[in-house]
Amino acid sequence: MADLSQFDPNSVGLKSNNIFGLPFKEDEAALVLLPVPWEVTISYRDGTSRAPEKIFDASMQIDLYDPDVVDGWKKGFHMLPIDKNIKKKSDFLRQCAELIISHLVDGGVVSENEQLSEKLQEVNNGGTLLYNWVHEMTANLLKEGKKVGLIGGDHSTPLGFIKALSEVHSDFGILQVDAHADLREAYEGFTYSHASIMYNVLQQIPQMKKLVQVGIRDYCDEELLLIRQNPDRVTTFFDKDIKAQQYEGDTWKQICQNIINELPQKVYISFDIDGLDPKLCPNTGTPVPGGFELEQIFYLFKQLKESGRELIGFDLNEVSCGEHSMDGIDSIVGARALYKLCNLMVG
Repeated sequence: MADLSQFDPNSVGLKSNNIFGLPFKEDEAALVLLPVPWEVTISYRDGTSRAPEKIFDASMQIDLYDPDVVDGWKKGFHMLPIDKNIKKKSDFLRQCAELIISHLVDGGVVSENEQLSEKLQEVNNGGTLLYNWVHEMTANLLKEGKKVGLIGGDHSTPLGFIKALSEVHSDFGILQVDAHADLREAYEGFTYSHASIMYNVLQQIPQMKKLVQVGIRDYCDEELLLIRQNPDRVTTFFDKDIKAQQYEGDTWKQICQNIINELPQKVYISFDIDGLDPKLCPNTGTPVPGGFELEQIFYLFKQLKESGRELIGFDLNEVSCGEHSMDGIDSIVGARALYKLCNLMVG
């Protein structure tokens, strides 16, 4: 157990410690965070591969007192080092993906271009590599008895983690906070596209019994059809419908109860930051008008815990810190969202 006798939780956060300025080593922490600096298949703006390091820096500004989980930090949070090889692989494959996406946008057909077909295969091989790496890393942590959270990167990053959880838990649900449904099959030809994460979960992980999506406001006909054809396995609370209910008198508490009632006992949270109002994440890869205040999502998470459900893991993704990141508050919002998730995991 970490020696906290010399640690002052009211003082400045020290980067020489770990995330949130906490002095916990990996073996001393109840919760271990895996950073995944990956953004190969992003569709619009880049920067999310730098989110783990930017969130780490911003985390030093977070006061440790959380009224929902008092002294939760004392159980120990530790973020693993950022894997430079994963980041380097992401940067290289991103260039390949950009050529493919540019060709598609110009009306081209990738299968008719030998060079781009090879690059597409290379990108998909890279997605398999990342899936296996994330699976191995998180499975080992779970075997050690650690609680685990993942920091993306784009939204493709947690698939291997969800697979690892499925080897421990035979029945669980996912609470997905997101602007996008992410139910496209191999979007733009990329098997592990950020826009295909929940499609891949549905196809590959039968232990995931119920996907509950909240805040969805950007989706295609194909995704809507999949939702409608799978009412027992997918429930979607569209942003438009949530807003209409509120305009007509329903409270957020009532809506949260409806959301939670759709979830099984064990729950994994997948939090895409673009589920929030874009003013809170102006640099995220694909911002969409609408969404939530951060306090609304915190209230939903608190109600989830108070319902007696067990939180088995989480990811936080799409916190983009691109070239215009100084114009926004993405990193600090991401750090605050992460701290709340960490506390809920150990609370």
